Amino acid sequence: MKVRCISCGSARKSNELLCECGSPFEIVPDFKYRDNLNENFPYIKSFVSLGEIETPVLKKDNFSMKLDYYSPTFSYKDRGSRTLISYLKGLKITEINEDSSGNAGASISGYGAAAGMAVRIFVPEDASAAKLRQIKDYGAEIIKIKGSREDVQKAAQNHSGFYASHVLRPEFRDGIRTLAYEIFNQGIPDYIYLPVSAGTLLLGVYSGFRHLYESSEIDHMPRIIGVQPEKISPVCSRMNNLYYNPDNNLKSIADALVSKKPILMEKIVDALYKCIPVSEDEIKTARMDLARSGIYVEYSSATVYAAYKKKKYDNSMLIMTGNGLKNQ
Repeated sequence: MKVRCISCGSARKSNELLCECGSPFEIVPDFKYRDNLNENFPYIKSFVSLGEIETPVLKKDNFSMKLDYYSPTFSYKDRGSRTLISYLKGLKITEINEDSSGNAGASISGYGAAAGMAVRIFVPEDASAAKLRQIKDYGAEIIKIKGSREDVQKAAQNHSGFYASHVLRPEFRDGIRTLAYEIFNQGIPDYIYLPVSAGTLLLGVYSGFRHLYESSEIDHMPRIIGVQPEKISPVCSRMNNLYYNPDNNLKSIADALVSKKPILMEKIVDALYKCIPVSEDEIKTARMDLARSGIYVEYSSATVYAAYKKKKYDNSMLIMTGNGLKNQ
């Protein structure tokens, strides 16, 4: 495996969080894809498991949905948490800090509990009550921070204990490669719609498909369409040449999509085919329409269906990221 800076390409020397140039690192597979998915992560000695399964694909008339909320803590974040926590356990780390608006915090808390770690989750003051209950029930300590999302990150990073950031630690993003591998085994679509915030989902999926392509397992990359709520749409605004104020105080019902200044912006833009912003009303309607068809997702996940209704491509797959009970 290669571990290099996303900006200058310098190799990671040890387990440092950021490169000397200030940018995060990325993990790049330098071997052919292996059918045993765990073997595609040779830096993991032994995986911590909560009973993960290959999440199902539901086929509709002109598109399909990858129901990735069929995960142990009910969101796709488990793919990244499983890998990051397994890696840290191999390093004998026993006390970790994470900053999260909800789903990542719950996922890190669950896997951290399984690994026997003491977990602190730093959250914004307005974090979802349902997600906070889940975090607390896993035994993690919750620390609420006033201010911006960046203030929450700084508090977690500066506290005693190991900073297990799901955005900055490359092992978390790398764990999401398994989503691309599963889609490969289940049938790759031409287009994939997925929600974008800090970019961990997008970049993990892109890395997985890149690995498959460079291993000659597929002959072309699927086109990835990012989706963001209009109120918090730095990536869509950048790609569509629209004005966006990253210092706005706006909040969206899609409460998992909160990153106003994504540190991985350049990588995100390079990986996307298009980015579609959706309104609050479109998100609410999409979630209700899905529920009326028996599919129960959180608002942040419903954004992809809202985007698909606005711009439809044949042979598309929608990544359904979080269970609807997380919004209760």
